[in-house]
Amino acid sequence: MRPYTFFMLLRSEPAWLTLTRAQRREFIASDIQPIQAKYPAVRLRFYDAEAFSGRCTDVAMWETDDLRQYQFLVDALRDTRFFALPYFTVVDIVPAVEDGYVEYDRAEAA
Repeated sequence: MRPYTFFMLLRSEPAWLTLTRAQRREFIASDIQPIQAKYPAVRLRFYDAEAFSGRCTDVAMWETDDLRQYQFLVDALRDTRFFALPYFTVVDIVPAVEDGYVEYDRAEAA
């Protein structure tokens, strides 16, 4: 089975934008990285989108084989300034399976 992928479209809020870059790095190190470490089955890739989209400023791409760890990670983030202050607002979440049709075709051919 292929991993699940979640494209979380985010909009940065003024509270985030007013932080210095050093303060942003400190927040990531102190608040976000420990949560990520607690859920090692969930991998994150982060993309800047503000130069290309009026809808969102950033895209967090979460990938996992363990939906429970993904759900728990997102719940843990809700308890941080990331979502609670908020530093970011979730615009949308798009769940996907990479090349899902390939697995379907294999199952149908069997």
